[in-house]
Amino acid sequence: MRIVFLGTPDFATASLKELVEAGENIVTVVTAPDKPAGRGQKLSSSSVKQYAESVGLKILQPTNLKSEDFLEELKSLQPDLAIVVAFRMLPKAVWNLPTHGTFNLHASLLPHYRGAAPINWAIINGEKETGVTTFFINENIDTGNILFQEKVEIEATETAGSLHDKLMSVGAKLVLKTVNAIKEKNIASIPQDENKELKPAPKIFKETCKINWQQSVEDVYNLIRGMSPYPAAWSSFKNTTTGNNLSFKLYKVNKEVSSSTSFEIKTDEKSFLKIGCANGWINIKEIQLEGKKRMPIDDFLRGFRISEYQIS
Repeated sequence: MRIVFLGTPDFATASLKELVEAGENIVTVVTAPDKPAGRGQKLSSSSVKQYAESVGLKILQPTNLKSEDFLEELKSLQPDLAIVVAFRMLPKAVWNLPTHGTFNLHASLLPHYRGAAPINWAIINGEKETGVTTFFINENIDTGNILFQEKVEIEATETAGSLHDKLMSVGAKLVLKTVNAIKEKNIASIPQDENKELKPAPKIFKETCKINWQQSVEDVYNLIRGMSPYPAAWSSFKNTTTGNNLSFKLYKVNKEVSSSTSFEIKTDEKSFLKIGCANGWINIKEIQLEGKKRMPIDDFLRGFRISEYQIS
């Protein structure tokens, strides 16, 4: 089976690697164009491109997925199947081209958490489980007929980073399972249940990441876990003398359910710092002050006079 693979980040690379190591015939890899990165703004290749180069695969990096040159090149490859993992929305001229269609790997149990950030929102919303889904692409985002699903437990201390890695591994195996089923013509596609009260996974913006200390300690804890390590939940210290604000991001925290006051700070100024929510405390383990590196809380307290600040 002649396969076109479309993807960009690490999450997609794991699936591509699974296919290559299983001996699947990847006739080309489509990934994002190289982009300037870092202080020197040198061109940086996607994770998928770096892996594809290492195993000698043909690579396409179109800036316009509707361009005639790109579409003609795809047609010339005579693809039987296309696979999409963590890539942008495809025009119909692309996903409708392969004879066996195009399927996508999505990091949720569809139809829940359609959208750009399913891993983050599952943790933010306090879910106990999530998973991965393969489905045939159609005109609308994340709505096509489901092929296979695999559930994954969300642990109480799970972060977006650790859950990403779990789903990446499980998803890669599900992609290969889906390819094998399509090859063997042993597959049934099931329409998504549109009658459920669906939970969305919209794109995350800076304001989405702002901590509201008036919420329950559980909600604040889930937000911090669901944004760690990227893009990271944030709040601000306000200098009680100058009135200046300093933003900070939180990466590792514990929670304590007990009597507390929102925005209250408790610390020994040496080894612990906790901030009050509606019904408990967020005990900070790792923090990053704006303009500084991430650091353990004891290192942070040695260089920051916390007594001069309050939470704003």
